[in-house]
Amino acid sequence: MKGMMLVVKKSAKQRVLLFLCGGLLYCIIEILWRGYTHWTMGITGGVCMVFLFEIMTKIKLPLYLQCLVGSLVITFFEFSVGTLVNLHLHWNVWDYSDMPLNLYGQICVPFMIVWYLLCVPASFISRFLEKHLFSKSLITFRSRSYLMLE
Repeated sequence: MKGMMLVVKKSAKQRVLLFLCGGLLYCIIEILWRGYTHWTMGITGGVCMVFLFEIMTKIKLPLYLQCLVGSLVITFFEFSVGTLVNLHLHWNVWDYSDMPLNLYGQICVPFMIVWYLLCVPASFISRFLEKHLFSKSLITFRSRSYLMLE
């Protein structure tokens, strides 16, 4: 039981770091793409990065399938957040109504392709982080008990 608690603590720190990096990276991409962003996009980008990391490092699939699954995950979160913030709260963060093959103006096939393409670098970043940053030997924690983890 003690070992399991330690795994959760280490994993939680990793997920927080992934969340922050994903949120920041997505906000930067969005600012470069359309000139502005919204705080909900930072949260969405962070959540997506946590899920993408799990897909890219834990599920053994060819890259093209990882990217397909990743784009579907991103599209799911985009639709969920869009339904809440745009359709229910009327914050008008984005509107894909003018895009081809859109669903309620919240998701569309052209951006699913963009998400697919963004999953390629996400895969390499995830594997790099897993190998070089999240390995036991390279992370220093304050508590000695963390070092007992594999």
